[in-house]
Amino acid sequence: MKYHHPSKELFIRNRKLFSDQLKPSSAAIFHSSDIYPIHADRFHKFQQQSDIYYLTGIDQEETILVLTPDHPDPSFREILFIRSLDPQVVIWEGEKLSIEKAESISGVSKIYNLNNYEIVLKELLYYVTNIYFNFNEYAKFFSDIEDRNSRKAREVMNKYPTHSFERSAPILHQLRMVKTREEIEIIKKACEITEKSFRHLLNAVKPEMMEYQVEAELEYVFKYNGATGSAYEPIVAGGENACSLHYIKNDKELKDGQLLLLDMGAEYGNYASDMSRTIPVNGRFTKRQKECYNAVLDVFKKACQKFTIGNTLKGINEYVNDLMQEACIKLGLFSEEDLKNQEEDYKLLQKYYMHKVSHHIGLNVHDVFDPNAKFEAGMVLTCEPGIYIKEEGIGIRIENDILVTLDGPVDLMANIPIEVEEIESLMNSSI
Repeated sequence: MKYHHPSKELFIRNRKLFSDQLKPSSAAIFHSSDIYPIHADRFHKFQQQSDIYYLTGIDQEETILVLTPDHPDPSFREILFIRSLDPQVVIWEGEKLSIEKAESISGVSKIYNLNNYEIVLKELLYYVTNIYFNFNEYAKFFSDIEDRNSRKAREVMNKYPTHSFERSAPILHQLRMVKTREEIEIIKKACEITEKSFRHLLNAVKPEMMEYQVEAELEYVFKYNGATGSAYEPIVAGGENACSLHYIKNDKELKDGQLLLLDMGAEYGNYASDMSRTIPVNGRFTKRQKECYNAVLDVFKKACQKFTIGNTLKGINEYVNDLMQEACIKLGLFSEEDLKNQEEDYKLLQKYYMHKVSHHIGLNVHDVFDPNAKFEAGMVLTCEPGIYIKEEGIGIRIENDILVTLDGPVDLMANIPIEVEEIESLMNSSI
């Protein structure tokens, strides 16, 4: 295993918090992710469904968790189903979890082989009225592909139509927004690996490199230091490519005099980090590039101070929009008079700054959340203002991961170079 595994007490706690919020006489069913085919005999790499990981710590395909907290027999209130230890599978794919190992990871004491699922589920559902299903309810997610949880839920609905059906997502979204001390330590480790990779890149990036060569360098440092890899497709965008917010082709040559936008983050122990920096390809910012960079950096520093208990995403976005408008005026992108005459609020700004400034981070890089929730201690969010001036070939984004605490915001990436002078010094240190 590449990463230090969390204690089973974390998952025992998570299951209790979730189960305590179910209606009386309920069951909740969670399935692991599918392994998605590519073509011929190839499959995409398995990535565990984050909710079942949050509740069990099990990082293996074809895993099922069933919770029935009011079952008359206490030993049946938590049941885990895992793949049988088929010797042929082990020969071809390597070690799989034993029942003993799955118990030591998850803290679930009753574990069955997967082939017992249907008959055990029927017995469990006899004692319940409500069945909670785990649908993907992330607000901005749309897919033509039905996932395993949705597919299996439909099968249960057809087989047990007289039960009432409920949603797990609203409960889990609330729980997962607030991280435990152990989860925060794992996120910190992901941030540390991201820092190592970025420092390596500061000494590696040169004119005439290809964007994909930079990507290879960052991935190497991630994996060398125990990360699973990138928490998301990294953005390595030179020049005006940085003005495409989710540019991931990473296939162009870096030119002398360009800026390079890096949006990158290591995944460690299933938890994500998320960082953005913008650096000069040749190691020196031009006067205009420095002016634009420092304008974004000033907004970033002011915005970071707003990640305090009681604030909201909406409040931070409105604050940053106002700051970015002032920055754009100072940079000569539009005037105060233009601002007064615009047809709707922030219409002019959207040409140069068109995204939100923050999202929650955790088991997903865009972690589940309630958009109206007030910030609480233990929440981890990004702070990522940017400016995109396509006609000048300038795209700048600066992003760190911020922990909300009782004593104010804590920047988990505070050690990662961010000032113009430090970036230039490190990029030229080998010359």
